[in-house]
Formats: sequence, C-alpha cells, structure tokens
Amino acid sequence: MTTPAPKPPARPSTGNPIVKSHAVWKGGLLYEAGVGERTHLIDGNSKAAPSPVETLVSSLGTCAASDVVEILAKQRTPPERLEVDTVGTRRAEFPRRLLAVELTLTIEGAGITREQVERAMTLSVEKYCTVAASLAGDITFTSVIVLNGERGDPVLQPMFSAK
Repeated sequence: MTTPAPKPPARPSTGNPIVKSHAVWKGGLLYEAGVGERTHLIDGNSKAAPSPVETLVSSLGTCAASDVVEILAKQRTPPERLEVDTVGTRRAEFPRRLLAVELTLTIEGAGITREQVERAMTLSVEKYCTVAASLAGDITFTSVIVLNGERGDPVLQPMFSAK
C-alpha cells in the first residue's frame, strides 16, 4: 500500500515558509513591489503611494486584524464589518524606527463580545502575527477595540518575545 502524497497547506504561510518579494524601481523613490501579478506601489516620498514605513504599519494592522477575523470565525462569531487604523510613532533621529504603535480595531458583528475581541487581539500579537513578531520587542504596542460603536479602553499588548 502506498502512502498518499501529503496535502499542500491551505495557506502558503503554514509550515516553514520562505517569503519573497521583488521590487522594480519606477523612478524617483517609487517602486512596484510584490510577487508575480500581486503587486502594489511603494513610494519613499509618500506622494504616489504609501511609504515603506506606512506599508509596514499597514502590514502590522492587517496582519493582526486577519488573525482576529479568523479567531472570531472559529468561535462562530464572524465580524460583519471591520476596519483597522494603525498609527506609529517614530524616532526623530535616524534611523527613524518605530517606537510605539497604536492599533484601533473597529468591528461590528452580532454576538461578538469585547472579551472575545480583546483575547483575539492578544493572541494575534503574542502568538500569531508574523509582522508583530518581526518588530523590535521594545516597541510599545497598544490596541483599542471599538465594538459595535462602543470604544473600549486602550490595552497595552505584550510584544512577542523569542526568549
């Protein structure tokens, strides 16, 4: 009896993935970046497209929000609407790296509790979000949940630690 070939992962980010990107300089500080046909513009001048740092902050927000969506769906309380606003505070001097990030998750959905969303956000930042785990551990990360129109208190999230 032969063993069937292993089923490929449902998401390419499972297993031990290698992440690749390719960027083509378009002039000035404008680049077209991505993989294959899935590309987007990045502009070092923040004029024609988001800057590299704005793209990083957007990646952090959408990574955490994606985890929250998946966690809530597994709990049979999928969101009906979700928006994420991410604000980063940078050093004044070079390198102007991120010092603090605040992520506001505005979410609506029947049966979703604040505790569910806050727990999902904590799991994302501490365990699942690759982008958050890839940032320096000394960055202050705060989340604010706006659930069905009601704004909660800011929650300081412990960053992933590889210790």
